[in-house]
Amino acid sequence: MRRVLAVLAATPLILFAAACGSGDGATTSAAPNGATGVKVAGNVGAKPTVTFPSGSPATKSSYEVIHAGSGTDVKAGDRLVVNLTVYNWDGKGNAVQGSSYDTKAPETIAINQQLPQVLQEGFTKVKPGGRLLAVLANDSVATQQQQTTPAEPTKVFVLDVVSIQPPPMKAATGKETGQAIKGVKVDNPGGEKAPTLTTKTGEKPSDQLVVKTIIEGTGAKVQATQTLAVHYTGKIWGTDKQFDSSWERGQPAEFPLAQVIQGWQQGLAGVPVGSRVVMSIPPKLGYGEQAQKEIPANSTLVFVVDILAAY
Repeated sequence: MRRVLAVLAATPLILFAAACGSGDGATTSAAPNGATGVKVAGNVGAKPTVTFPSGSPATKSSYEVIHAGSGTDVKAGDRLVVNLTVYNWDGKGNAVQGSSYDTKAPETIAINQQLPQVLQEGFTKVKPGGRLLAVLANDSVATQQQQTTPAEPTKVFVLDVVSIQPPPMKAATGKETGQAIKGVKVDNPGGEKAPTLTTKTGEKPSDQLVVKTIIEGTGAKVQATQTLAVHYTGKIWGTDKQFDSSWERGQPAEFPLAQVIQGWQQGLAGVPVGSRVVMSIPPKLGYGEQAQKEIPANSTLVFVVDILAAY
């Protein structure tokens, strides 16, 4: 959540460092007819103009639907593409903290329990093309966090819903290429079943990153700055020892590509969504001399990865 809403390209925002949380213990409500006194002007699809009332900032979190939008209802679990503009409501300068209209980089926000309750509720009241005003005061911070974190100014969000992201694929889909890594075997059962990865081999692994596309998807190419949804299995070269599998957990993994090991960053950037790739990652692009639970130091890692979505 902090990555999604705390960074808008080059404009860092301290949006939820202390002003948000999971909403534990917080009570949120709609603020009909501008009850907070905050006024929003301008058309949806352009940076709004916000004016604040005189006096002290609101101490209670709330939301107000400025424009309802049209089309498909937003529900829990959806991913929204959103343009957002954020202010510190401190009763003084009420300074803008950043806007995706300035960076021209809308954010993708998952409607889940990691969002403050005021946003969980508010987003379900708007549709694509809609505009939501949300006031997040320190009552949106979990009680335990309130006791350990200094209070932040009340935050005011103006959120324009651009679209609802389609859900991730269930598995890679596309044309099999026949590519492979010598010493590594991948069986593709087809449909939504997990591939089988075998890495028991006497072959010597490469000391360079090796990436082969097994199934070539037809989606947009992955960008280094995106968050990915993937299914994967990871094993150690030569031993066939499995150390991780999202398939076995029954839930795709999701992560910003920029925050994983270098082998993944270099190997997956530029690959079309919908693809299945197999990667041999040398220690220098993996965990190096540092052992990681079931992964011995200086291990060459092998992954088969289905790229299900990129946001």
